[in-house]
Amino acid sequence: MSFSFNNCCLVEETGELRVDGETVKIEPLVFALLSFLLRNRDRIISRDELIAEVWNGRIVSDAAIDTKISAARSAIGDDGQKQHSIQTVARKGIRFIADVTPGGGQQLKISQKPFEQSISYCHSRDGTPIAFGSSGEGPALVRVGHWLTHLEYDWRSLFWQPFLSRLSSHFKVFRYDQRGSGLSQQKTERFNLEAFVEDLEAVVDAASLDQFILYGASQGAPVAVAYAARHPSRVSKLILQGGYATGRSLRANQVEREQAEAMLTLIRTGWGQAGGHFLKAFSSIYIPDGTQEQIDALAELQRLSATPETAARIRETVDQFDVSDLLPDIRTPTLILHSRQDAVQPLEQGLELAQKIKDAQLHILESRNHVILEQEPEWDRLFDCLIGFTEEMALRK
Repeated sequence: MSFSFNNCCLVEETGELRVDGETVKIEPLVFALLSFLLRNRDRIISRDELIAEVWNGRIVSDAAIDTKISAARSAIGDDGQKQHSIQTVARKGIRFIADVTPGGGQQLKISQKPFEQSISYCHSRDGTPIAFGSSGEGPALVRVGHWLTHLEYDWRSLFWQPFLSRLSSHFKVFRYDQRGSGLSQQKTERFNLEAFVEDLEAVVDAASLDQFILYGASQGAPVAVAYAARHPSRVSKLILQGGYATGRSLRANQVEREQAEAMLTLIRTGWGQAGGHFLKAFSSIYIPDGTQEQIDALAELQRLSATPETAARIRETVDQFDVSDLLPDIRTPTLILHSRQDAVQPLEQGLELAQKIKDAQLHILESRNHVILEQEPEWDRLFDCLIGFTEEMALRK
């Protein structure tokens, strides 16, 4: 089914929204919201019905619903002031009020299909099975595995899905679950920097990538640095977000070392428990501005990604990474992104990376969150920085 209205056409079969004949990238949940409103445009839709039909009955906050309605309006050129297409009816709900022609967009040329993810397996040098996925179209970008991932769940969760969808609209994204987590082998005894680099090497080789953009976030940053130093000809551009060179346990700051020990204790006792004291403390550090549904998705991700003991072992390992000696050797064009008030990896860590990697570009994001969230003002700036950097480097060649 397709629907034409104003200067827009929504095509359900392909998951595409076109405005003035051009495809507009929107996340699946916003598309589902628009589709549901269009199919029920003859009546007012209550919030309870939206939750039941669009969110499949999951518990969601009013703020989260408002965010998606706002995104839907923005995608079709509407807003809360004009309300020429999506009208808010006080104390009752919302309704689609623009004139609609069903089937009007069937003859339009469809330029892009919805993003899909494919998952495969490869083996690291020591034989550990590593699950990796690919999605999207564009320049090849490899996202380094890090703490808290699950290839299948991330693709549909409210925590990572918006980011993955946006990234896949610009790049051919390759990502993987690191050893001990997600769909990769969880029962393994070998956790160290070398093992994590070998996992990345295995994924790159299995994907047959000669050259690519390497994106390391958080603990993935030192792994990315180690790989780029070892394989400089294969990494065309290096992006490090919320990263560090020296792990928390090795830093001179006694407070940070004590925090690392406290975090290990909390992980072993409260990992994956929704509503518990650990989740409250964990989310206040990682995503202090997250919605309740994003925090709930984070708890489910914890439960699925690793056992409490394995999560603690990984955390203990990455807190002892040290790639500071490799930074001066990096000659790959590098972008450093870091939240100004990041409580997981202080801004000083991002500054060190920028200072010691030759000609690195630094962008400080005005956020308190370690993971930038879609409702933040810096969400769009994050992607502007990513895309602008990769396009700028391409033009220089």
